[in-house]
Amino acid sequence: MSHPAPFLVQRDTRAWQWQVWISFGMAVFLCAVGLAWLPGAQLEQAFMVMGYVFCLSAAFVLAKFVRDSASAARRGGGDTPLWKLVVWGGFAVAMGLTGWGLLGMEINVTYKAFLGVCWLYLITTAFTLAKMLRDRHEADLLEARLQGRREAAVSAGATSGNNGL
Repeated sequence: MSHPAPFLVQRDTRAWQWQVWISFGMAVFLCAVGLAWLPGAQLEQAFMVMGYVFCLSAAFVLAKFVRDSASAARRGGGDTPLWKLVVWGGFAVAMGLTGWGLLGMEINVTYKAFLGVCWLYLITTAFTLAKMLRDRHEADLLEARLQGRREAAVSAGATSGNNGL
């Protein structure tokens, strides 16, 4: 009688996890530095800080929405069209308003480029971080389910072994 091969749960390497966290931290740091020394009126500075935070939040919401939608589609469900509009619309508005604000500011072009690259770096690292955290969560859930099945199988085997006595 052959035994089934053990099921392995795929996980990200520690090196990848460190790289993602360090990259996200660098993006946050660079954005914070750029925004802290942003020349111009305080209202413009506040607008840009709000824009970056709005974009960051919208990126995490969008990443979760896309992943949840894919899972729901496999189960035959899904979100309402209005929620899809809210999530995608929120991300588009956040990115659009922040880009508009950045382009419209009367600051040095090099400074604009620095802020723009930092902003896009922040958004891409946010998506990568969201994916990594979600993958870890799903791997933890799968491992817990597998452990529960193993324990149930051992318990069932022990019970059937005792019934034969």
